[in-house]
Amino acid sequence: MLISTKGRYALYVLVDLANHMDGGYVPLKEIAERQNISKKYMEGILKALVENGLLEGIKGKGGGYRLTMPPEKYSLGEILRLTEGSLAPVACTSPEHTECSRMDSCPTRPVWQKLDSLISGYLDSVTLADLLDNG
Repeated sequence: MLISTKGRYALYVLVDLANHMDGGYVPLKEIAERQNISKKYMEGILKALVENGLLEGIKGKGGGYRLTMPPEKYSLGEILRLTEGSLAPVACTSPEHTECSRMDSCPTRPVWQKLDSLISGYLDSVTLADLLDNG
């Protein structure tokens, strides 16, 4: 599993917004400048986060983005699955995977299933609030 820039930037953006929750809506330009991410690239990430209910945004003067929930309600697993798709370490543990002919006799599948469970469990247990506490 390799987390792409899209996944990492989504986390940066959400942490940035969590750090600036008291100011209402935060303009895209301010987030982009603080995080050193191009506005164009960030627009795609923000669009996906809005469409999936993690953020809300308004256009125009006084517009921008804000979290829809408190930081402790956002798990890293949820965010990364949204931006990355499956977090499975190998295809056979991915929810989208259809059975293969070796599934019943594969000597390594239990290892991958356990690794998948550990990764998901860990990422689902870490929240945006945890990242704020570490910052």
